[in-house]
Amino acid sequence: MTITAAADGSALGNPGPAGWAWYVDEDCWGAGGWPHGTNNMGELMAVLDLFRATRHMPEEKLHILCDSQYVINCVTKWMAGWKRKGWKKSDGKPVLNMDLLKDIDKEIVGRTYEFEWVKGHAGHALNEAADDKARAAATAYQSGRPADAGPGFAGSGGAAAAEPEPAAPLASAGSPAPPAAGAADDVDTVLALERELQDPEVCGNISDLDHLLHPEFREISRDGSLTDKARLLAALAEGFEPLPVGRVDLLAANKLAPTLIQIAYRMVDAVDVVLCSSLWERAGDRWRLRFRQETPTA
Repeated sequence: MTITAAADGSALGNPGPAGWAWYVDEDCWGAGGWPHGTNNMGELMAVLDLFRATRHMPEEKLHILCDSQYVINCVTKWMAGWKRKGWKKSDGKPVLNMDLLKDIDKEIVGRTYEFEWVKGHAGHALNEAADDKARAAATAYQSGRPADAGPGFAGSGGAAAAEPEPAAPLASAGSPAPPAAGAADDVDTVLALERELQDPEVCGNISDLDHLLHPEFREISRDGSLTDKARLLAALAEGFEPLPVGRVDLLAANKLAPTLIQIAYRMVDAVDVVLCSSLWERAGDRWRLRFRQETPTA
């Protein structure tokens, strides 16, 4: 028998109140969340809890539908290498979301599973249901209400959240820890998103970039060329790999309007020292990168 389930995450503001959910059908689903977390944390936690919820049936194959290529690549491509390197990335820095990944690594031992990427928000019934449950959990935390944990798997010993929820969001060593719930203002949120966008495993991931970039995103690259979101995603699909990011020195962060924040910083990578300016725009509860310009220093 194969168990087919969708797993999804949601973060209102990314980072912000966050939720996760896995979904088989209306009689079999689980959800939870944190007062403050990221979308990727939610996606990973949904997969982790799905494995935990099916511990009592290890002989069953899991067919996991996921709209996050980051999560799929973490589990199926990158995790084994990170583990061999002491949970370090190729640049020697600690892996993001290390605690969640370590727990997933333990849970998949002896299990049979496969991931299938599905396009998010495209009418896929199971994916849409998981997304709805994850967003409902995030919204509950935003409102200070308990999230509906769902019925879980029959025979698993209760609802999905069998493991105690962390008192604070999980974060990997070396990555910027999110502020305490309710303490982060809009500038803190955008700074966290800007840092997330500097990670090669995020900026080189089509699904993650699609989530972080505004539909009208434009970028003036260090060579003076102009690109947009569609061209950038197409280049990644054809195998383009972003330059690894070295040191990032923040120069300024200014809230220009209630829905606009500008970030200026100096970035040192393997090729240049570059001055960068980013413009983030909020639509509803979500900040997305609208414009970015790179200027090499002399």
